[in-house]
Amino acid sequence: MKIAVPDLISNSYFPAAAAVELGFFKAEGLDASLELIFPVDKCYAALRDGAIDLVGGSAHSALAAFPEWKGVKLLCAQGQGMYWFLVMRADLNPARNDLSIVKGKRIGAAPWVEMGLRRLLKAGGIDLERDQVSIAPVPGAVGATVNFGLTAAKALEDGKIDGFWANGMGTEVAVTRGVGKVVLDIRRGDGPKGCFDYTMASIATSDRLIEKSPDKAAAAVRAIVKTQAALRADPSLATTVGRKLFPPTEAELIAELIRRDLPYYDAAISPSFVEGMNAFARDIGILKGHPRYEDVVATQFSPLWSAA
Repeated sequence: MKIAVPDLISNSYFPAAAAVELGFFKAEGLDASLELIFPVDKCYAALRDGAIDLVGGSAHSALAAFPEWKGVKLLCAQGQGMYWFLVMRADLNPARNDLSIVKGKRIGAAPWVEMGLRRLLKAGGIDLERDQVSIAPVPGAVGATVNFGLTAAKALEDGKIDGFWANGMGTEVAVTRGVGKVVLDIRRGDGPKGCFDYTMASIATSDRLIEKSPDKAAAAVRAIVKTQAALRADPSLATTVGRKLFPPTEAELIAELIRRDLPYYDAAISPSFVEGMNAFARDIGILKGHPRYEDVVATQFSPLWSAA
């Protein structure tokens, strides 16, 4: 079983990577391997084309290859909520949650990831054209195996961009080097109302796999749930995984990032999240219809949602 993620040296899709490296997929009878495919729309294209079996990426991005949610299902969440950060150059003296800092600035963001930033800036009163905000790919972020967060942090340090919208690892690197400051951390309450539910880090698969091998889909969900539980019990396990997959500096950072993310480690996907995500998708023009919850989520496998 091949699992594609759009960024590897990151906390965003770490449950998927850890499920492979810590043996939780294997324990469920799945011979799983991890594949880095950037950007995320190419992950979903590979799923559509049968080149991979699972995508551990942003949930809304499934629409890149599966219009109107036809042929794909979300199996479970890797973590709740939109998980990207807006980081601006430290020398601009940005203030937390002050969106005006983006006016006249160059913001680096990956394809499909940038949609969340565009929508929340609009919701926050920023007009990209009037306010001369440039949102574009990060210089150097090319090729199928780029690690976007680290590339973004380096571009910020080199002055190629004024800010970036990326994962927690890129954010941590920029902040610890003193070159960036966090303006938005959506998971922890920043940003306009409703933006938490624009997307989440999920595990998705094709209807084709569900129909042919429902046991494998169910096993994949169990593996993610058990991985999340193991990391909650012992966040230092993240360092073990990081030392296998990451450069040395980032390997030593990952356990702290995972510890911060643990409150969002619930594998269930709620109806209210799907409603919010689909409203966002319609608003930005990547969805036309009003699919039902069960059209989006493989409810026969997914953990039950609990408000607790």
